[in-house]
Amino acid sequence: MKSLRVGTDGPSGDGATRAREAVDATYRLESRRIFATLVRLLGDFDIAEEALHDAFRAALEQWPRDGVPANPRAWLVSTGRFKAIDAIRRNARFDALDDVAEPMDPASEDGLLADREVIEDDRLRLIFTCCHPALAPDAQVALTLREVCGLTTEEIARAFLTAGPTVAQRIVRAKIKIRDARIPYQVPSGDELAQRLDAVLRVVYLVFNEGYSASSGPALTRHDLSSEAIRLGRLLVQLLQQPALEPEAVGLLALMLLHESRRPARTTPSGELVLLDEQDRSLWNREQIAEGSALVRNALGSRGIGPYTLQAAIAAVHAQAATPADTDWAQIVGLYDVLLRVEPSSVVELNRAAAVAMRDGPQAGLLLVDALLARGELAHYHLAHAARAELCRRLSRPIEARAAYERALALAQQEPERRFLQQRLAELGR
Repeated sequence: MKSLRVGTDGPSGDGATRAREAVDATYRLESRRIFATLVRLLGDFDIAEEALHDAFRAALEQWPRDGVPANPRAWLVSTGRFKAIDAIRRNARFDALDDVAEPMDPASEDGLLADREVIEDDRLRLIFTCCHPALAPDAQVALTLREVCGLTTEEIARAFLTAGPTVAQRIVRAKIKIRDARIPYQVPSGDELAQRLDAVLRVVYLVFNEGYSASSGPALTRHDLSSEAIRLGRLLVQLLQQPALEPEAVGLLALMLLHESRRPARTTPSGELVLLDEQDRSLWNREQIAEGSALVRNALGSRGIGPYTLQAAIAAVHAQAATPADTDWAQIVGLYDVLLRVEPSSVVELNRAAAVAMRDGPQAGLLLVDALLARGELAHYHLAHAARAELCRRLSRPIEARAAYERALALAQQEPERRFLQQRLAELGR
């Protein structure tokens, strides 16, 4: 999420500076939550987006002069809604408010504070709206990443190797569809909830992945996104009462917690990438590991084990190993075998090949990776070429390793990964 650029005009002094810093911090941390609430109150994505920016412009003017309000998020929601209604009235567009919920007095923060639970759940409502079955799957993902997570169109395009204008068109068409079809801004119930859950879980996991391993940019992780995905995962688990639905929501929450537990060890203090077998495991978050492992056991005890639960079980095996040498690679390969039957994919095959290399040696893994690359499905996936390079390096085949590292480097978008690959190339040159 982008930061606001605060100018120097207006009141001066430490208080004004702190107020401007509060505006910037609130924008970075809260803007998408505020946007989600404004969508609920105003009933239109574009009107809510304009209201969001109007509210922050007002904050830039008023907070340095009047002080930061006790509840900045509530103040911004109230101000944004009030300004949107004023703008609609000025433009004689009363019809745009036909479906607006009857909210609190816009001049009062108390009404917002009294409805805290509603506001906290607004991003979950927004995700279900973005994942409505009337929208194409690629539009669901693009719209969620744009409107729920605040990624730019360019960031989404890079993440999915798609042209920016194509992504922009998907988002615009999805918004028009939501407006014209009057898709309700709510969490569904009953059979409709079951039908839409898979899409919602998929998108929540995409949000988490963008936070756990950013698709591009200077940092490996975006803690704000991974934390928000985990919060949404908890809301889903609390929401779902049907036994047939809950296991995969529990499995997804477990998977996110177990992955997130390793985040502090995945980079050096300077932001450099650290591979799993080189991480300082004392930095792993043991509370998250304990919670995630308990959730895995819960989900595995249910009927109809799904892909998120199986991936969480694999992550739990890694988490339980005190050292890399203690990792039960045979169990991990076995879990990947089951996962491939449940949800076959080239990426799962690649991960299984890496596990086979640890169980049976790098030559066995390389044979599997080469077979995958020969099929062409992972030709533009930098991690497939990086995996081949690592296996060739372990087999003392430097020429092949260099070629694979160079191909991975050409495809990588994330700066820490690029630096890691460049370091590997430098090591081969010695």
